[in-house]
Amino acid sequence: MAKDLLLEIGLEEMPAHVVTPSMKQLEQKVSEFLANEKLAFSSIKSFSTPRRLAVLVREVAEKQADTEEEVKGPAKKIALDSEGNWSKAAEGFVRGQGVTTDAITFRELKGVEYVYVTKYSKGKPAIEVLTGLKDVITSLNFPVTMHWNKYDFEYIRPIHWIVALLGEEVVPFSILDVKTGNTTRGHRFLGDDTTIDNADAYEEKLAEQFVIADPLKRKALIVKQINEIATKNDWQVALDEDLLEEVNNLVEYPTAFVGNFADRFLSVPEEVLVTSMKEHQRYFDIRNQAGLLLPHFISARNGNAVKLDNVVKGNEKVLTARLEDAEFFYKEDQKLTIDACVEKLKNVTFHEKIGSIYEKLQRVVEIAKIVGTTVGLSGDQLVDLTRAAEIYKFDLVTNMVGEFPELQGVMGEKYALLQGEKPVVAKAIREHYMPISSEGKLPESEIGAVLAIADKLDSLLSFFAVGMIPSGSNDPYALRRQTYGIVRIIENNQWAFPLVELQEKISQAINLDEKRYGIKLAGSQVEVIDFVKARLKQFLLTKNLRHDVIDAVINAEQNNLTALFSSAKILRQHLNDPEFKPSMEALTRVINLAKKAEIEESNVKPDLFENEAEKVLFEAVTDLENRFVRQTMAQNYDDLTALRPLIENYFDQTMVMVDNEKVRRNRLTQLNKIAKMALAVASLDALITKN
Repeated sequence: MAKDLLLEIGLEEMPAHVVTPSMKQLEQKVSEFLANEKLAFSSIKSFSTPRRLAVLVREVAEKQADTEEEVKGPAKKIALDSEGNWSKAAEGFVRGQGVTTDAITFRELKGVEYVYVTKYSKGKPAIEVLTGLKDVITSLNFPVTMHWNKYDFEYIRPIHWIVALLGEEVVPFSILDVKTGNTTRGHRFLGDDTTIDNADAYEEKLAEQFVIADPLKRKALIVKQINEIATKNDWQVALDEDLLEEVNNLVEYPTAFVGNFADRFLSVPEEVLVTSMKEHQRYFDIRNQAGLLLPHFISARNGNAVKLDNVVKGNEKVLTARLEDAEFFYKEDQKLTIDACVEKLKNVTFHEKIGSIYEKLQRVVEIAKIVGTTVGLSGDQLVDLTRAAEIYKFDLVTNMVGEFPELQGVMGEKYALLQGEKPVVAKAIREHYMPISSEGKLPESEIGAVLAIADKLDSLLSFFAVGMIPSGSNDPYALRRQTYGIVRIIENNQWAFPLVELQEKISQAINLDEKRYGIKLAGSQVEVIDFVKARLKQFLLTKNLRHDVIDAVINAEQNNLTALFSSAKILRQHLNDPEFKPSMEALTRVINLAKKAEIEESNVKPDLFENEAEKVLFEAVTDLENRFVRQTMAQNYDDLTALRPLIENYFDQTMVMVDNEKVRRNRLTQLNKIAKMALAVASLDALITKN
């Protein structure tokens, strides 16, 4: 008869951000364990609180499924001796499989007969198999671990109890000095230890001890309580999903409450107030129906409503202290000038091998000019961009950012406006950090977008120049994320971005004055190109493109990132065209033959033509060459595929690899011109065109 399985790991309080991933990991590993052990079950549900990770598995089979397996042994000629008796090899084989020689049969495999036996294995009882859950528990991975007492064993937090029940029966095993049982612990302050008589009673028993084990139910209760408070007071409360998840993983029995702070603090920029509440105290900010911030906050305590007033007062006291600091810092910062702050950046190290933040600013001024000119900013925009680049890191030495690092850029914009900088300059200072995550919000302004690219590009080129290139999972300076941000910004704005040319221009500008810029950059670094293209591939994978299309685009002989975006889009549009397959096959044949050119010639000699097909193709290719660099990628694709009938006719009438060396070279030169244009669109020979 099938029974339910309960496994609960009781711990000291875990960090909130670890709880949900660990719960999912436990569910996955228990599910895989049962599948590998051939223990059937109907469903699995996971639970978590700050103090526990658990799974409830429904209808676990009484025992493993019996198995029948065909096992191959030695060849027949080895299994039998010269007199036809079983050899020691055969006897050893069957003994190892738990059968006798009577079970042997012979089967031919690739012309050779081998010994085979059918091995029957009787399934073990579930209670015996489930002791292996010990290994599941100890195999969980965590971002940080600790060890305790005299043990070398490390875990996210010390294990205090383990519940392992199959129906009403305890599954016996132990980890360190903790033995499995059927006793769990309730809420740390409101509940007691309680016995789980049956796995199915888990949630009910914990609820009696003020623990809501189901995180979805707990979160729903928090949302319900907050919405009731908001409705009662005619407030708006934006339930930030990340904050809600964190609050949910800090409590076992939530009770929402409202706190207040003094009206005078509303004179401080609301970003500071919201950051203080959200990032430092895990509070939800409150607004009126017009969206204006109000001097109240909502959070949830880990407990019931008893003496809730004391909890509210305590939270108000802590928040008030933080806001008083913020108010003081805000007033003090207004006494500073931007120029004075920029000067202080000379004493702030960006990286010991690269130099100061001030030197980074000097480099970014030059890089921003080069990138801004390349992408076509106007003269007025370039002036504003230069001013933004000259000061964009000044807020790093303000008191506010020192206390609230999350406000980098945000306070730069605020303080820049207060000191009379243009709104476009101030906005660019805030936007240069964007995107702050892989899929985060992108800069809205063109000046902000260019400054963001310049800042990230400087970091990329500088770290590569000193040999600090990310390897494996090691990327301490987030160069992968920053480069991915560059890729996204360029694609979003559809800017031309010739990476090799930009590298050369930037290195030439920076290397003119190493003393001023703090570092010497390399020219066109292949490692940088490959690194950027790897991020481009990561981006294209989010667009549901075929892998062969992505590989073709990434391997194109094309360093303008925008052109590569266009190539990917165009290939996806034409994949199902009737002419796509024959056109790609014709161009691929050209590319493959062009690779055979011993010496790359620059000019085709019409006087060496031997048929009309060569002349017609030459004229068409020459015409296309003259306009290829000026056209869009879509036009180039159309023109290249339009060459297909000419190419097919050319191959019908022309033998390329002839003995005459001059003619052969001339023909390969002709094909090489087509191949170069084709490879500038994509590495078309990488496309899979078979039906």
